[in-house]
Amino acid sequence: MPLGLYDVVQLALLGAGFALFAYFVYSWNSLGEVSPRYRPSVLAGLCLSGVAMLAYLLLYIDWDTGFRLAGEVYVPNEEARTTEGTRYIDWSVTVPLLTVELLAVCSVAGSAARKLRFRTMAAAFLMIVTGYMGAQVLSEGRDTTALVVWGLISTAFFVYLYVALIGAVRAALPTMGAEAGASLRNATILLLSSFGVYPLVYAVPVFADVTPAWFTAMQVGYSVADVVAKVGFGVLTHKVAKLRTAEDVRKGVDTHPEAVWSSHVHKSDAVLPPVRGAGAPAGDGRRPGDEGVSAS
Repeated sequence: MPLGLYDVVQLALLGAGFALFAYFVYSWNSLGEVSPRYRPSVLAGLCLSGVAMLAYLLLYIDWDTGFRLAGEVYVPNEEARTTEGTRYIDWSVTVPLLTVELLAVCSVAGSAARKLRFRTMAAAFLMIVTGYMGAQVLSEGRDTTALVVWGLISTAFFVYLYVALIGAVRAALPTMGAEAGASLRNATILLLSSFGVYPLVYAVPVFADVTPAWFTAMQVGYSVADVVAKVGFGVLTHKVAKLRTAEDVRKGVDTHPEAVWSSHVHKSDAVLPPVRGAGAPAGDGRRPGDEGVSAS
């Protein structure tokens, strides 16, 4: 692999890893910005960004130790092949968590939520595992027939995932305000669009010889898609969670100890839960449902 292409992949791995680290810190420090009803979305984002961040640390180590410089080119060794395996291990955990992150800001609840969450997580996991079979396990990813067959099996779970998640989002949109709905719609489009990158990259060995240039493009494509799907999508779902928290506070169906702000715009005042048996409102004097009354 030429020096320039090697450096491009190294830059993509480091850039994605740092972006995931930044999102991990952001999620950790913003847990309290949303109500417990939507907090599972932030927790899912926190978990998946932590896993992905560690995966990219391993990817960088694999990349750094997987080649030796011989003149003007880098020559791969046996450790270089582990790069793809690490990605699939990462995705087998983080892609199911992405479905949890999205569903947690939708309106499905109770047993229906548990069933849908289980089905989408299972489909996401099986989508990754079956893709891994074709790309890495059988003939070390060099068997075109295996790539196609297992790619089609993976696509079946991919299609189900699209249908299930779009259905949940469409059902949720009428239950929330226009701003939250627009952010949820944008988050869903971003997530499902980024999902579409992975099968395209997976299919490269079917139609072309994986030259150093193609391999570089594949690694950069995977890294960019990971940042979009995990960081970009996560920021949007966090915004939905905050907006829905503010809506619940304004409607009087929930409380939140801090005022909710989004993009420097005030969305709701702080409302503390009433103290049981005290016969008086708690904190700043406001009870759930006291809309339009500012704290003094």
